Amino acid sequence: MNRFLTYIQQQTNAAPLAVFRVGFGVMMCYGIIRFWVHGWIESIYLDPKFHFSYYGFEWVQPIGEYTYLIFAICGLSALFVALGLKYRLAIVTFFLSFTYIELMEKTTYLNHYYFISILSFLMIFLPANATFSVDNLIRKKRYQHIPRWTIDAIKLLLGIVYFYAGLAKINSDWLFKAQPLKIWLPSKYDLPFIGNTLMQQDWFHYAMSWSGMLYDLCIPFLLLYRKTRLFAFALVVFFHVFTRVLFPIGMFPFVMIVGTLIFFDAGFHEKVIAFIKTILHRFLNINTTVIDTISTYKIAYTNFIIPLVVTFFTIQLLFPFRYLLYPGELFWTEQGYRFSWRVMLMEKMGNTTFKIIDKKTGAFFYVNNGDFLTPLQEKQMSFQPDFILEYAHYLGNHFTSQGHENVGVYVESYVALNGRLSQPFIDKNVDLYQQKESFKHKHWILPFNDEIKGF
Repeated sequence: MNRFLTYIQQQTNAAPLAVFRVGFGVMMCYGIIRFWVHGWIESIYLDPKFHFSYYGFEWVQPIGEYTYLIFAICGLSALFVALGLKYRLAIVTFFLSFTYIELMEKTTYLNHYYFISILSFLMIFLPANATFSVDNLIRKKRYQHIPRWTIDAIKLLLGIVYFYAGLAKINSDWLFKAQPLKIWLPSKYDLPFIGNTLMQQDWFHYAMSWSGMLYDLCIPFLLLYRKTRLFAFALVVFFHVFTRVLFPIGMFPFVMIVGTLIFFDAGFHEKVIAFIKTILHRFLNINTTVIDTISTYKIAYTNFIIPLVVTFFTIQLLFPFRYLLYPGELFWTEQGYRFSWRVMLMEKMGNTTFKIIDKKTGAFFYVNNGDFLTPLQEKQMSFQPDFILEYAHYLGNHFTSQGHENVGVYVESYVALNGRLSQPFIDKNVDLYQQKESFKHKHWILPFNDEIKGF
C-alpha cells in the first residue's frame, strides 16, 4: 500500500497525454464525419423497421431524424476534445453520445467501438487538457506536470486490449487450423503482387495466425521497453496498415497506431507539440503563448477518482473471463463472447427460419426475414442466439398485435463455424416466444458437435 501511495504521488511531463488527446479527438471527429458521408446513419439507424438492442438497454433507440443531431453532438464534442476546449464537458458529452450511438443497434458491434467507449470514459478522469489546450488560453495558465498514473492508465488499457486479444488467439482453430484466416485470405486474390501468390498458400495462413498471436501478446511489453520501442512501433504500423488493407475494420488501425505513441518519451511529444504550434503560428497566426506556467497539476477528488479507476481496471481484467461461467463452446454459444477482445477469431454463417404456430390449432406459416430485417441484420441474427431470441419476441409481438392467437415462435437454424459443415443450432421444439432474455445459460442452444481447445 505504501508503494502504491508513493506511485500515485509521482509526477511526469504532461505532453504525452496532450498529444494523445489531440490525436484521439481528431480521429473521432473524422470517424463521425466519415460515417455520416457514407450514408450509414440512414441505412443502419433510420431505414430498419426493427433494431437489435443490448440486454438492459432496450430503451436506447434511434430518434428518427433527430438521430443526426446525436451524431452532430458526438462529432462536435470530439473536435472540442482535440482542441482541449471545455475539455471535461466535451469528453463527457462524447462518451455519452458515442455510447448511445453504439447501443442503438447491436448489429454494428465491434471490439474497437467498445474500446472507444471505455477509453473515453477513462479520459473523463484524466487531465488531458493540462497543457496544449484552448482551456490553457482561456485560463491563461498551463501545467507542466501531471500525475504519472494518468498516462500509465492509457498504456495499461492499450496493453489489456493487445494482450487479451493475444490470449484469445491461443486456441486450436486459430493456431492448428489457421481458421478463419484460411477462409478469408484466399478471397483477397485481387490484391496486387500477393493476391494470387501468398494469399493462396497454406503456410502463409499459418504464418499469419501464429505471428498475429505473438504480436498481440508481445507488443505491449516491447513498447514499454525503451530499447525495443522504436522497433515495436514499426511493427504496430506495419501490422495495422496490413490488416486495414485486408479487412474493412474502419478507423481502428489508425486509432491504435496513434494511441501507441503515448509509450514514447515526453521529449518526442514536446517536439510534436512544438511542430503543431509552429504550424498554428505560421499559417493561422494563432499565438499559443500563455501567461502563467504552473509546475504541477493537482487532481481534485482523488479519494473518489483513484478507487474508481482501480475498480474500472479490475472490471476490465476480469470481465473477459465471464465466459467460464457458461457451459458449452464459447464460439458456438457466444455467451460471454462480446466485450472480451476476441478480435476476428471466427467465421460463422447461419440459415435461420422462423415458424409462427397457433399452439391450439397447429396452423403455422414461415416468416420471410427480409420483410422485417435489413441484409446486415439478417446475417448477424442468423448465428447469434441473443439476436435470434430478440427477433423471435419481436415477431411474436408483431403477429399477436395483428390478431393472431395462441402465437408460438419456433426456429429451424443451422450454423457453420470456421469452415465446418453446418450443424443444427437451436432446439426447434422450444417456443422462443416463451423464453426470456437473461444472463442465464440459454438451454435451447444445441450442443456443438466438435471441440475447440484454448482460452
